[in-house]
Amino acid sequence: MSSFIDYLLRIRLPIVIFVAIASFAVTFYVSRAERDGVGYAPDQPINFSHKLHAGTMKIDCQYCHTGVEKTRFASIPSAAVCMNCHTQARTDRPDIIKLTEYYKSGKPIPWKRIHRTAEYAYFNHSVHVSAGIDCASCHGDVANMDKVSQVKPFTMGACLDCHRNPEQKLPYLKNVKKGPEHCWACHR
Repeated sequence: MSSFIDYLLRIRLPIVIFVAIASFAVTFYVSRAERDGVGYAPDQPINFSHKLHAGTMKIDCQYCHTGVEKTRFASIPSAAVCMNCHTQARTDRPDIIKLTEYYKSGKPIPWKRIHRTAEYAYFNHSVHVSAGIDCASCHGDVANMDKVSQVKPFTMGACLDCHRNPEQKLPYLKNVKKGPEHCWACHR
């Protein structure tokens, strides 16, 4: 019996430990790559230039991404929001014609989400907006992007770095407070 136990400990136990460690490492790095998303810039169903709208025309982010100051989410604009201007402006352009078709059909525009936190992490836009944190601090200089891409990582390390060093990450804010660092602030 003791030779059988020795066999298990010498042969099988190291294999089980190796498989467990390898599984953890692969899962960690694959999920980290999926969460990082830096450089992700999908083609959208309608070409939309943030550089024109937020940059040149100076339309505030919150005009299209409503609710961000009161809720945890920044909504993706509906065709109705776009049509506030585009019932009159540039109606003959191919992408505006597509927009009008979505609007008239009542179908939502299938925008591809670019910025996403991990599903198991809680994030509240309104807390950050209310603290005076500018959208560009996390989303980059969208006002100079014709095609939006993710330029900063949305990882736990990036969030904690800002929470621990807000005076360095958000130098435009006066008397900025450190953010919470306890696990349950984000993991609920």
